[in-house]
Amino acid sequence: MHKKLLIPGPTEVSQEMLNEQTHFLIGHREKEFSDLYGGITAKIANFFELPPDCKPTITTSSGTLWFDIIGRSIVKQKALVCVNGAFSQRCAQTIKACGKETDVLEVEMGKAIKPEMVAERLAGGNYDTLTVCHNETSTGVRSPIAEIGKMVHKEHSDIIFAVDAVSSMAGDKTLPSEFNCDIIFGSSQKCFALPPGLAIGLVNDRVIERAKQIPNRGAYTDLVDIFEFEKKHQTPFTPNVSLLYALNRRMDLLLEETYDKVYQRHKDMANYTQQWARKHFAMFPEPGYESITVSCIQNTQNKNVKDLNQKLAEKGYMISGGYGKFADKTFRIGHMGEWNLQGIKEVIGLIDSIWGLQ
Repeated sequence: MHKKLLIPGPTEVSQEMLNEQTHFLIGHREKEFSDLYGGITAKIANFFELPPDCKPTITTSSGTLWFDIIGRSIVKQKALVCVNGAFSQRCAQTIKACGKETDVLEVEMGKAIKPEMVAERLAGGNYDTLTVCHNETSTGVRSPIAEIGKMVHKEHSDIIFAVDAVSSMAGDKTLPSEFNCDIIFGSSQKCFALPPGLAIGLVNDRVIERAKQIPNRGAYTDLVDIFEFEKKHQTPFTPNVSLLYALNRRMDLLLEETYDKVYQRHKDMANYTQQWARKHFAMFPEPGYESITVSCIQNTQNKNVKDLNQKLAEKGYMISGGYGKFADKTFRIGHMGEWNLQGIKEVIGLIDSIWGLQ
């Protein structure tokens, strides 16, 4: 039996999206491909309301590649990386591995990165790049990126502000114009509700100008080269054409639903899930900073999540345990992508029945 996924990623993919990948292949240097690819990036620009100086691109990769792009093509000398979970920690490790000086602003897991924390560290730090994770998938914490971006734009306008929105883009609000960020990226297997394999980056012109000043940008991580090919509606290297067909259809559906309604649907699912969690357990994130795409719940009743998943599988569903050292102390429910409130209510009702919750 197929298990419908309510894990933090990959998320459930509809049969329609799977079918979109069965188009016959086309050459990625042909006009037909440029028409397809250019159409997709135009739809992305429309959905995310991009100003003229901010441009989209699509890499055939996981979102993690963008940590390398930041390290190789954006950081000149020194970055401040904000860490509040496993994936923001990976960002710090990656930029350091690219040979760039990397300072870390780290808070306890379950806590958010706050503007005043960032402001204190940026003062006198001589940083040229700042990275913050909008939606830390490992802990279900949503940091106030718009507030951080406003502070950076006002007080440190020379710094490039990069945002990891892998598990929030196309679900939560992630407009670059509202975040005051220079670069933001997401992944196909999260809120876009597609198979893994594509990453979507929204990059403003000053980032590309910065990249031109950076030597040794690599090949797959060369942001200048990526955007030179964007001028031809192409990619520097062979893309996943089949998955691009699916992304093209996904953007049609997102535009049809509209940005505000997509956000409201995700917010409604989060509110319902988190009200249920507070009734029977407790939320892991600090109050007021809960994700709207993945709920991380403290397992205060010491329930057996593995046993739950075995029983949910018999009904055709799957949720997730906690991540890393919190594997047994928390569990996570992903409510993103094509899921809606009715579907979330059905699954939580099954959990109530299996665990005997009233």
